Amino acid sequence: MLKTHSCGELNKKYVGSEVTLAGWVDRRRDHGGLIFIDLRDRAGITQVAFNPEVARECHLIANKMRTEYVVRVWGKVGARPPGTENPKLFTGEIEVNAEKVEILNPSKTPPFYINEDTEVEESVRLKYRYLDIRRDRMRENLILRHRVVKFIRDFLDARGYIEVETPILIKSTPEGARDYLVPSRLHAGKFYALPQSPQQLKQLLMVAGLEKYFQIARCFRDEDTRADRQPEFTQLDLEASFVEEEDILCLFEELLVQMAEEISPGIKLLKPFPRLRYTEAMERYGTDKPDLRYGLEIADLSDIARESEFSIFSSTIDGGGKVKGIAAPGCAGYSRSQMEELNKIARSSGAGGVVTIAVGNKEDNLDTITMEKIKSVAAKYLTLEQIRSIARRLGGAAGDLLLIVAGTDAVATTALGELRQEIARQLGLANPKLLAFASIIDFPLMHWDEKQKRWDAEHHPFTSPREEDVNLLNSEPGKVRGRHYDIICNGYEIGGGSLRIYRSDMQRRIFRLLGYSDEEIDQLFGHMLEAFDYGAPPHGGIALGIDRLVMLLAGEKTIREVIAFPKTQEAIDLTFNAPSPVTEEQLSQLHLILREEE
Repeated sequence: MLKTHSCGELNKKYVGSEVTLAGWVDRRRDHGGLIFIDLRDRAGITQVAFNPEVARECHLIANKMRTEYVVRVWGKVGARPPGTENPKLFTGEIEVNAEKVEILNPSKTPPFYINEDTEVEESVRLKYRYLDIRRDRMRENLILRHRVVKFIRDFLDARGYIEVETPILIKSTPEGARDYLVPSRLHAGKFYALPQSPQQLKQLLMVAGLEKYFQIARCFRDEDTRADRQPEFTQLDLEASFVEEEDILCLFEELLVQMAEEISPGIKLLKPFPRLRYTEAMERYGTDKPDLRYGLEIADLSDIARESEFSIFSSTIDGGGKVKGIAAPGCAGYSRSQMEELNKIARSSGAGGVVTIAVGNKEDNLDTITMEKIKSVAAKYLTLEQIRSIARRLGGAAGDLLLIVAGTDAVATTALGELRQEIARQLGLANPKLLAFASIIDFPLMHWDEKQKRWDAEHHPFTSPREEDVNLLNSEPGKVRGRHYDIICNGYEIGGGSLRIYRSDMQRRIFRLLGYSDEEIDQLFGHMLEAFDYGAPPHGGIALGIDRLVMLLAGEKTIREVIAFPKTQEAIDLTFNAPSPVTEEQLSQLHLILREEE
């Protein structure tokens, strides 16, 4: 090793010791005669003193150093003079008095400060990611990610799970998103696909009798990116035989609780994890991945609205729709522009808009408030008692802003779900130190795709239907519940899984319902159906998004902050400038010809 110690481990017990350190110049300070540098490596920072009266050559070399130079220093550990200690550093009571120094590599001036937590445009950070990772924030995020993955491996190993790697080059089969395709050089006109997940592979491992499998799997999906999505991502993939839903959910609750308490002890958890049915989550929160760190629950107001003279409400209800709302605490004083912003959110979710009712101010009493204190375009069509009833139904009080949406059940609920999140953001209702995990269960097995005019799997086509609903498969497929489950946290879906179909006759039946012909089934999934005929056990599993989980543990807002070399929102790698053109020779070897863009 080029160093005897790291820059983060020296303290007073090392005083008098001869040490060799190596790292980057974090800061350089010239005090006239003395020069000090803060030497940084992954473990921390140590102050190094260069005294011309002790080592003149060292001092001359230190005079040439600049930030981010890579240097090696030999010297003796000494106690800092009284009053110069730095209590913020583990090494803050000592310094190394340099006796010899070597510049291993100079550095150009970086495009942004490495030693300061200043805002830097993300495109610059991604282009120079190797410099960005030197900064405390990114380095700590990657160390946290390492600890999360190590914890997972140790936890599952202790419970009898074995890690098995599965292929990256596989067959293209429809699984919900577009595949990344890889042309074959040896087999002209044929393609591999990068796996969207190891779904079929892990099920085949259950047929193979491994019983308990896991993998830290790389997955690929050619879909539009967003803050919590990347074209390539990492998931904990797990499958087990002879299990039921409760086995998987309890295992992962134990995993996540122990992980958070060991790795991020300052974070609070909801324990035990709440269990919400899909319909319950949608009705109360307007989404199947609700943020449970705050209330603002949606309530149905249709029965109250039906008795009003407001035509928007009555016509919606007569047409089979719903009137629903939430109460925004303390927001009765919102300005017209703030109200319009809420309107835009409702309209972007498919609603015609949001009806607002400002209920006086905090000094008023809901039971005695007068109509003069109510501000709303709907006030002339509602009685005072109807407004009070609406406020009580929504859990509101004087001083609150009541937000009401009329439309189809799905539209009203979705719009209010978006408004709920926006109000919580504006009011700062979400505790950043709380991880509110929950399990969502009883999803519908499939939904009707109006655009394609066919049934589509809610999660994927390998999910087993509930036995009590099997008799509805032919008559009312939309009412069939699947045996799948999601794990959510703070408004994100971080994991999802199911008990799988393990009999070929049922799997073929589901494929037919989804619109596949027998020929297509055999071509795309024949390998799975054949495997099931060789004694496939009942099995199920789950996949947990490592990127999203680490993002939440780190308190970051995008998964790009916890990935070493992520893509941009446009799926571009700025460090390597990829995707990029390839040569005609490469295309020829792959039997490809590029078509000119029209």
